[in-house]
Amino acid sequence: MSSKLYINQKSNSMNSKLITSRNRLAKWSMAWVATTALVTFGSQFLWESQIITGLAIILSLAVGVGMVMANRKFVNDGDELQRKIQLESMALTLGLAVVGGIAYSQLDTTNLIKQDAEISFLVLFMGITYILCVFFNARKYS
Repeated sequence: MSSKLYINQKSNSMNSKLITSRNRLAKWSMAWVATTALVTFGSQFLWESQIITGLAIILSLAVGVGMVMANRKFVNDGDELQRKIQLESMALTLGLAVVGGIAYSQLDTTNLIKQDAEISFLVLFMGITYILCVFFNARKYS
C-alpha cells in the first residue's frame, strides 16, 4: 500500500468520524434547545404543575449534559488544527462572556440601564462571539 493511499484513507476516515461527531452534536444541541423551550413555554401554556416543571428541568439538564459531552467528543475527534481553532474560540468566548457579563450585570445593579440584565442576552452574545471566533480563527489558520 502506498503511503499516499494510506494517508487518503486515514483522512477520509477522520473526515467521516468528524462528520458523524458533528451530526451527533447537532442532534444533542437541537434536543437541548427543545427541552429548554419545553421548560419555558410548557410551564406557561401547557401545565401548571411545579412537579412537571421540575421534571422538565431535570430532563433539560440531562440533555444539556449530553450536549456538553457530544461537544467534547466533537472537539476531540478533530485534528490538531481543528482543536486549536476550537480551543482559541472557546477561550475568547469564555473570557469575553465573563468580562462582558459582569459589566452588563454592573450596568443593571447601578441602574445605568433601564431594563434588567437578562441571561438570554449573555447567551446570545456568547453564541455570536463563538461563531465569529471560529470563523476568523479558521480563516487565520487556513
